[in-house]
Amino acid sequence: MAVHDHSASASIPSSTGEALYKLPSTFLPFSLDGASWWYTTAAVLLSLLVLEQTVYRYKKRHLPGDAFTIPIIGKFADSTKPTMAGYMKQWQSGALSALSVFNIILAKLLNSPNHAEPCLVYSAKVILRPENWVFLTGKTHVDYRRSLNILFTRRAIGMYVGIQDSITREHFRTWPATSKREACGSTDHDDCSFPEHGHLSSRLLWKPYSSSCYAGNQRQILGHHSSARACQFPLCATWHEGVQAKQAANVAMEWLRLAARNSKIAIANGAEPTCLIDEWMRICADPNYKGRKDFSDDEISMVVFSFLFASQDAMSSGLIFGFQHLADHPETRVRQGNFDSPLTIELMDQMPYLQAVVKESMRVKPPVTMVPYKTTKAFPISEDYTVPANSMVIPSFYNSLHDPNSANMNPKNYLVWGSGPHRCIGLEYAMMNMALVLATAAVMFDWEHEITPKVMRLSAIIATLFPRDGCRLKLTPRTNA
Repeated sequence: MAVHDHSASASIPSSTGEALYKLPSTFLPFSLDGASWWYTTAAVLLSLLVLEQTVYRYKKRHLPGDAFTIPIIGKFADSTKPTMAGYMKQWQSGALSALSVFNIILAKLLNSPNHAEPCLVYSAKVILRPENWVFLTGKTHVDYRRSLNILFTRRAIGMYVGIQDSITREHFRTWPATSKREACGSTDHDDCSFPEHGHLSSRLLWKPYSSSCYAGNQRQILGHHSSARACQFPLCATWHEGVQAKQAANVAMEWLRLAARNSKIAIANGAEPTCLIDEWMRICADPNYKGRKDFSDDEISMVVFSFLFASQDAMSSGLIFGFQHLADHPETRVRQGNFDSPLTIELMDQMPYLQAVVKESMRVKPPVTMVPYKTTKAFPISEDYTVPANSMVIPSFYNSLHDPNSANMNPKNYLVWGSGPHRCIGLEYAMMNMALVLATAAVMFDWEHEITPKVMRLSAIIATLFPRDGCRLKLTPRTNA
């Protein structure tokens, strides 16, 4: 019989003694000693890299595109600093490639909500908040969107026209006097707003007492944090603009909550609507209205901020190219009637050529070139290819809108505003806004466009296009305007 010594001296090992526990040799698949650990680690990593390339090749199949993907990060590096040349290279590789689709396939994708849904970068949810209506899908999204359609009826847009006309005229009267430059010589498109779209939209969407405070601090709230650049990097880190954009969004939403609360009080006291929130509250207060009425202040602030977020860069792009195209074609007549009379929706109805100019300008230089989608299930996108579930699919609007057999031949393929359940909800407002600003500027200013070697080149920020030279345009007030 073995006798075990349980004394204290026997139970305490010396510092030079053997380890208390020794892993059995069968516990790990490799030895911890020698160079075999490094060989095994390298083999595991190599196997994972091979697996990644195999999966990529399996998903890519016969589609045009790079034969192999960059290990681990894939096309992540391209997303941090996109270029138009890179976009064009991918688009020109075929109607359906490893990274993008357009034309007939594009329309099919946008109208297949049961197979795919919009997929924005993570920082967009951080800025707009995950509970924002823009991230809804399926029937929930359809029902919510239906409750917002009341904001863009003809009656509502008619009221917006009057507000926008007075804002635009006021801005154009004071802008030359306050401008420190005779012409915009900066290559940064943020410094070339004609006029600053954030000011116009903020005044239209919410009350004067809120927008005056907002406009005074516009550069602090949104001016330095354009929506496209805030979402350029997929993650919202402390060293990226996304964090500052989130802070700016919090400030803006606080003012929007105040505007919603005060608007409810004003409408309840019989005030007439003077902004989008007022019109929204007026409809909800109507006893004959059968739609949803119980919108909280916080919910209203998120909806209105989503409109600002979505329109800021896209409308700035559309306006800049609209100015550029009209300046290069001075024979174009876009304004009718008494130039001193305020524009109304009825008067704008009598300007079909103006609407056509805006529409064609946006086709030639679409403000939004792509909207990423994510497949929720295997999606037979074409006869010979099925997109695997949980794959990102990027519809490319630019090539579709420049295909003579697509946008110019079939109006259904005019996809500037998207298509399907996520088609731009404010497209009528956006068209009106662009047409009104361009028509007003056409009668108030003489235009001089400086043609530079970069004038035909494009700079792209994720999905929004701007002229590479920033649009060097000089507007001189007319003495009779």
